[in-house]
Amino acid sequence: MITGKTKNLGVIGYPIAHSLSPAMQNAALREAGLDYSYIAMPVAPEDLAAAVKGLQSLGFRGFNVTIPHKTAILPLLDTVDEDASMVGAVNTVVLEDGRLAGYNTDVAGFIGALREMGFSPKGKRAVLLGAGGAARAAVWGLIREGAAAISLGVRNPAKAQELVGQFPSFPALTAMDWQSDDFRQALAAADILVNTTPLGMAPRVEACPPVDWSCLRRETLAYDIIYTPEETRFLQMAAAHGCPTLNGVPMLVGQGAAAFHRWTGQEADRGVMREALRQALGH
Repeated sequence: MITGKTKNLGVIGYPIAHSLSPAMQNAALREAGLDYSYIAMPVAPEDLAAAVKGLQSLGFRGFNVTIPHKTAILPLLDTVDEDASMVGAVNTVVLEDGRLAGYNTDVAGFIGALREMGFSPKGKRAVLLGAGGAARAAVWGLIREGAAAISLGVRNPAKAQELVGQFPSFPALTAMDWQSDDFRQALAAADILVNTTPLGMAPRVEACPPVDWSCLRRETLAYDIIYTPEETRFLQMAAAHGCPTLNGVPMLVGQGAAAFHRWTGQEADRGVMREALRQALGH
């Protein structure tokens, strides 16, 4: 029951009605017996500064940040962690003693899902499809974990150079046209192939990034960070080729659990979060 003692949490974005975070976080809070409540709050871009100030004034314990505010919120924060600084985006904010601390738990979620599969990026060659915000988190996570090389397959390599330029200390990060022979050579050497694009996400479930599956070794892990549907066209084709596959559900649960820990100091029950997510997706 919500009372005057209940601590407040939430997520801000625009639009936000589709967010699955309230179902996932409230289930974990109930399981932990914590007197918290988590809500979704629509915040238009022009209202971001006022909204953050309002949440601060209302005594919120913290909140998640999603599109289109992940980068825009940076100047409004007092501190950011290394992951948020390297990725250039914040998805979790903690309010402590009137100060706003920003974190990026997408990186932890991305790498945590790989660890659950028993896959270590250390010394491995990775190929990523896309060069947007999700790709930045994946690139930094792979670099941080010791990947040997990362190739970005994109429609427009010139635009992807912005992402490459964010990591000048990692020269083994390259961008190439995903229809090129160079990209097919990168696929042939890949230990892991990651789709960070929205191609294949519901409702356009038939879409798929262009991948020449004949180039890929069967032991290459195919990872799609999309979680709806649970098996995208990309993952269907990877499985048909004989590759092990991983969808975006563990990453979503992992980033949510990392935020939960930041706010409460406790570990979230990931099984409960996953079940709440499954039910929400079913609806």
